[in-house]
Amino acid sequence: MKASIPLTLVVCLRFLGLFIVLPVISLEAQKFGGEVGVSAFLLGLAVGGAYLTQIIFQTPFGVLSDRFDRKKIVIFGLLIFMAGSIVCALSDSIYMLIIGRFIQGAGAVGGVVSAQISDLVREEHRTSAMAIMGGGIFASFTLGMLLGPIVGAYLGVDWLFFITAGLSLVAILLLQFFVPPTPKIEYSFKQDLRWSSVLGDKNLAIMNLSSFLEKAFMMIVFVIVPLVFVDKMGFGESDLWKIYVPGAILGIFALAPASILAEKHAKAKLVMSYGIVFFLLSFVVLALGAESSKMWVFVIGVVLFFIGFATLEPIMQSLTSKYAKAPQRGSALGIFTTFAYIGNFAGAMVGGLAYKHLGMIGTAITAGVICLAWLASLALIKNPAKQKNLYLPISDYDTKMIDALQNSSGVIECYINTTEGVIVLKYDSAILDTAAAQAIADKYAK
Repeated sequence: MKASIPLTLVVCLRFLGLFIVLPVISLEAQKFGGEVGVSAFLLGLAVGGAYLTQIIFQTPFGVLSDRFDRKKIVIFGLLIFMAGSIVCALSDSIYMLIIGRFIQGAGAVGGVVSAQISDLVREEHRTSAMAIMGGGIFASFTLGMLLGPIVGAYLGVDWLFFITAGLSLVAILLLQFFVPPTPKIEYSFKQDLRWSSVLGDKNLAIMNLSSFLEKAFMMIVFVIVPLVFVDKMGFGESDLWKIYVPGAILGIFALAPASILAEKHAKAKLVMSYGIVFFLLSFVVLALGAESSKMWVFVIGVVLFFIGFATLEPIMQSLTSKYAKAPQRGSALGIFTTFAYIGNFAGAMVGGLAYKHLGMIGTAITAGVICLAWLASLALIKNPAKQKNLYLPISDYDTKMIDALQNSSGVIECYINTTEGVIVLKYDSAILDTAAAQAIADKYAK
């Protein structure tokens, strides 16, 4: 667990850099067009450009991280992200801002960091580590919602990007000096390592869809809410934190119940279901508040969105890491994160168009239909097996026995962690107890 703390801080700093500009970037991009603003297309690129290039580079980074030291891959990605942040800070046109956002997104290492946490933290502590990371991301989200509008209003949005570059540098130093190298792990090569086995896995496919839709709805909200708040409600940009922060704080209270239900009680499908319902309700209430110009109704819609987001965010990466086999975890989490960034980009592009052409009512109806379809798709997945691990000293067992163990009833997977000097036997605790799993392993003791 110790190794997960600095990695969680790295993730939090990177996401804080993304989130701190999120509340105000749509308003900033509009300023480059003067009184008439910019087109919905350019607005979408300015908001979602970073996510477009993350779509392109996320999976290649994940594949590279399965072959090389994940730590070095993450540092390289953070350097790219820092360079893009500096370009955004120095931008004097909408086009330079878009180029900077493209460069930011090319440092696509979110999935790699998640895979690194999975490698460094033992299975029985991984759920806690992922929950801590999810909570940290949400804390970054809350802090970004508070600082973004205030710093942007008083110092300028360019300073938000300079802050983002500084946060990236701090994250690099944390990685270099406080995170150990990625452990060397050997796998049974008779496992199916083809891409089709990752892309064709039903559970992973639904998680990828969920990743896409969660982030798409998030971006739609963060494009539309500032525009409604300023254009229809008549408030200033510096007041945005007054609606974001209460929602984010209330959302924090949804984190613990969601994690406990999903992880300790194996009710992941139930948790995802009520998270989606909160998303659906949030769009309905946001539309009612915007159309009636009632601020208190609009704020309730924002709060409902934050509760839904806080419910879904901590558990989805943990579920994906459980569904993926160990040798494919980097690739699976890379694909999962790629779908998230596809959702980010799609939501940014659709948000402006929906606001201008469908209005809030049309947007809410469309979002509601999609949420119902998303809810129905959860019927296709199963709650992950209750997993436990045995750690067997390499010196006491025949390492050639991994393939035989892999095919034993109740065994989920088996691999060698050379760095720690152990063979990791992961088993389904609903089928085997610890003594039975140990008995299977002892058949191959030296």
